Formats: sequence, C-alpha cells, structure tokens
Amino acid sequence: MSRVIALCFLLLAAVIGFLHIDSRPVWAPFTTYIAPPAEEELEPTPTPKSKNQSTPSKAVIASPISTWLPETGAPSVHAASLIVLNDGAVRAFWFAGSREGAADVVINSAVFDPKASSWSAPTVVMDRVSAEKGLMRYIAKLGNPVPARMTDGRLQLFFVTVSIGGWAGSSISSLISDDEGLTWSNPQRLISSPLMNISTLVKSPAVTFIDGRLGLPAYHEWVGRFGEFLRVEAGQVIDKRRMSSGRSAIQPMVFVNDAQDASAYFRQARSAGLAKQVIASHTQNAGQSWQTSADLPIANPNSAVAGLQLSSGARILVLNNIEAGRYRLVLLMADAKSDQWQVVEVIENDEALPDGQRKEFSYPYLVSVDGNDAHLVYTWDRKKIRHRYFSGAWLKHAQSELARTQTEVASQEVK
Repeated sequence: MSRVIALCFLLLAAVIGFLHIDSRPVWAPFTTYIAPPAEEELEPTPTPKSKNQSTPSKAVIASPISTWLPETGAPSVHAASLIVLNDGAVRAFWFAGSREGAADVVINSAVFDPKASSWSAPTVVMDRVSAEKGLMRYIAKLGNPVPARMTDGRLQLFFVTVSIGGWAGSSISSLISDDEGLTWSNPQRLISSPLMNISTLVKSPAVTFIDGRLGLPAYHEWVGRFGEFLRVEAGQVIDKRRMSSGRSAIQPMVFVNDAQDASAYFRQARSAGLAKQVIASHTQNAGQSWQTSADLPIANPNSAVAGLQLSSGARILVLNNIEAGRYRLVLLMADAKSDQWQVVEVIENDEALPDGQRKEFSYPYLVSVDGNDAHLVYTWDRKKIRHRYFSGAWLKHAQSELARTQTEVASQEVK
C-alpha cells in the first residue's frame, strides 16, 4: 500500500513538474571543446658524434605520479571530486567522518600544487550544522560533493543533503565561491521537483551549454533508480529530463560528442540474473530526450564510472571492470575513431588476495588541466583518498600503443 501511495505522489509530481518546465526557455546546444593546435614533440637535434658514440635511446615515459590527499583524522573518507583552478592547480573535495552517513561527516577540500607535487592542508567547506543554518532545515547527513565552473568564472559546489531516511531521501544543495574555493556562500537548495523534491543525488561532473547554463547529471534512488539531466542556472533548476528508466541505472556521467549529441554511461544496479555491464543512453538533441542504447561490453559491479575526453579525441574511463566487488580498478581508453575500449593501466588489483583481505577501490573522478593530461582521485579502502596523475606524454604513448594493438588485431583478422 505504501508503494502505491508513493507512486501516486510521484505521478502527481511528474505532472506538475512537466507543467512547470514546459514554459521554460528552449534548450541551447552543448558547448563543444575545441582542441588547441597540437604541439609536435620534436626529437632533440642530434649533435655530431664520433665513431665510438652509440645512438641515444628513446626518451623514457615517466610513470604516473601517485600521492595521497591529506589526512583529516577521520576514520572513513569517500566520494572525492576535482576541479581545475585558474592558476593550473587542482582543488579536491571529499567527505569524511566516522562512517558514511554519520552525523559528524564534513565536506573537506585541499589544493594540489603541480609544481611541488604536494597537497595543501585540508579545510572544511561544509558540515551538518552549517548546512542546517544555511538551508534553515534539519540536515541528518551530507555527501557527494561535485564542483563546477560557472559561466562567470565562479566555482559552484553541488552536494547531497538528507533530512530524513537514507540516501533515497536526498536533495541537492550548492555553494558558490568568488575566490577559487577559499570562501563560500551560504548553501542554497536546488528545487528539482515542485512537490516533494527528494531523492535527487549527484556524483559526476556537469557539462555546459553555449548559453552558459550547466547540464548536471543526477539520479534517483527512491521507488525507481534512474538518471536525470538537470539544466541549471546558478542555484535554479530550469529544466530536467529523464536519462534512463526503471530501477537499474544510477550515477550517470556524460561524454559530449558534438553540439547536439552526447552519450551517458551509468553505474548498473540491476537485479540478480541480469547483465552486470556499464549501462548506456544517448541524446541527439542536447539532452532534451535520451534513449537507452546497448550496454558497453565492460563489466560493472554496481560501482561508479568516471570518464574524460582528451584534446586528441581519445577518451578514458576508470572503473571496476569486474562483476562483483571493488577490488580491481582499471583505466581504459578508446581512440577518437572507435568505441573499442581497452585496458591500458591496472591501477589497483587485490584479486590475488583472499576475499577478506581485499580492499575497496571505488568512486573514481577525473579532470584534465590542459586537455592532454589527467588527474584521478578515488576511494582507497574507505580510509584514504588516492590521487594519480597521468601526464600528457604518458597518455599519448598509451594512445599510440592502443592504435598499434588495434592495427595488429585488424591485420590478423584479415589473414
């Protein structure tokens, strides 16, 4: 009976929501990234050598750099995210406390200095008490910080708040910073539904429209488990569109293909017996409507997926490519001309350990400073946040190796 009542409320909310958004401005196209002209990496000019001198070997590609986000003393940390600052540094956000969902959870932030390869001391961006005061409502817990750059250059931090129940009772709030995250405004609650406005969460980066608004991937976990695409202007939801249906696809991340075309990949939450693969959907009208497409043939154990498009056109994914557990985390790459994903780096792997000794590696998040490199953060056993930096040279080499492998496979198939 309770489910019937809940369904009636959802239907009423949908009708009111439709009437509410139908009068909104028309949707603008996506902003598409235009890569700067590629700078050729020239070989050093050879100097005259004597007969006894040997030919110099090829330059060695440096391995990815690994660091840890600063300790806060909290026993549990999770859901890290990143944004690039105007000076080329990278600011991270994550939540920390005695456990996920506890009343003492706070949202922390720290800045990575690429010149020193080190992190600043952590600061607290938001805690439960401050959220209560700013939002003027009871807040039981906080989670999932997701930063974005507004069209006027300011930073906006979306985060999840829960007033009653579990994550299914969530709503999204946001803060704005005029000084690259040093100070923040009072929080403001996003109204994604004019009726109940619950069960809306965020996990993945926003994309932008040419009119300056943000396209924020969101998802629901109450009654249904599905993705939604929110069109956001500052602290207001202008529009929203369903990205998936049913109870199986959450935490969408979006790749923009061109001004009208985009693909979304989801964390699968399917019931037993169904395929444990990355769920996908597609839009051809800048997010106004989405259609389910074929799964990516990549295993997914009900765990988050992170993605990034490079200026070369290559794309990378970081995820747990296993059907159960989160003990293996890999980086996959697909070149600009195909959708054939291949593992190019095993980031973490505890497969050889007994089940009880395997650690959790989860919730990856990716950004690029210049379109060629990649910064990655992820949860490490719920006790730390690990940071990996992949240089442009390393990723270019990985893309070259990927192309070479695909060429070899194609030639073998011809034979």
